[in-house]
Amino acid sequence: MDYTRLGTSGMKISRIALGCMSFASGGRQGAWTLDAEAAEPIFRQAVELGITFWDTANIYGNGTSEEITGEAIRKYTRREDVVLATKLFSPMGTGPGGSGLSRRAVFEQVDASLERLGTDYIDLYQIHRFDPNTPVEETMEALHDVVKAGKVRYIGASSMWAWQFSKMQYTAELHGWTRFVSMQDQYNLVAREEEREMYPLLADQGVGAIPWSPLAAGLVTRPWGQASTTRGKANPSTDSSGTPLWLKTDQGTVDAVQAIAEARGIPMAQVALAWVLRNPVVSAPIVGATKPHHFTDAVAALDVTLTDDEVTALEEHYTPRKPTYYGSKSGY
Repeated sequence: MDYTRLGTSGMKISRIALGCMSFASGGRQGAWTLDAEAAEPIFRQAVELGITFWDTANIYGNGTSEEITGEAIRKYTRREDVVLATKLFSPMGTGPGGSGLSRRAVFEQVDASLERLGTDYIDLYQIHRFDPNTPVEETMEALHDVVKAGKVRYIGASSMWAWQFSKMQYTAELHGWTRFVSMQDQYNLVAREEEREMYPLLADQGVGAIPWSPLAAGLVTRPWGQASTTRGKANPSTDSSGTPLWLKTDQGTVDAVQAIAEARGIPMAQVALAWVLRNPVVSAPIVGATKPHHFTDAVAALDVTLTDDEVTALEEHYTPRKPTYYGSKSGY
């Protein structure tokens, strides 16, 4: 395993992150999720491979992902060996602090996450979305306060417009509050809109990107038109605003991934993930593994160096599109 700092912060993380959205009890996240027993081999493999950066969220499995993740840390590794990340924003209750990024919500949800995770601190506490109903000053001061209280070590953000992230970051700087060290956003071969505004901003601010869906929900891991996975079939074809997640023109990109993989004699997933990893802003893509080969491919991708001609082939068919999920109510 390779390791790096998260952006320009001092926090050391593995270059592959374990995405824990795949873990939930009672099928609360979907038929494709794994309960604690089924997830055991995945957690054990993560530990064996040196994947020390684990990411979850309060909304995943309605809190059960945090419970499973916390239990796995206690059973298969040590708390001091894991960089533990979680998130808040999405509805976890009907009360005033049950959702959003108000001061009450931040204080209420951080304590609830700590209890479910079975730990007394969170390494990276992330806002899952931008909250237009709460003053930025209120959110950033509350996040600063939970850091100063020792409940959180670092803070991060996820999936928003670059101007929103910039506003929050500069508000914190203006008041001497804790600034974000990470941005968790959608980034893969068929979703590259972050390259326009967000990634240049992250580079300027020294913020590390930890992309979710680096393999486009499996779209770039198998030939175009090949049967999807159980999770892929469960995923919607559009976001909550009706924006398509994938376009027909993405076939050219997928075909290029397949051609390069076949020429190299490696799985398509390694090629697609190697492309994500080559971006200097990316600290660690988040891999939601549900089968052993998911991590095997992810770790192998660290040793794949794409040529300039291969990169050109992978990028030449990209079609600009409207970014998805920024206004989503799903929280995913």
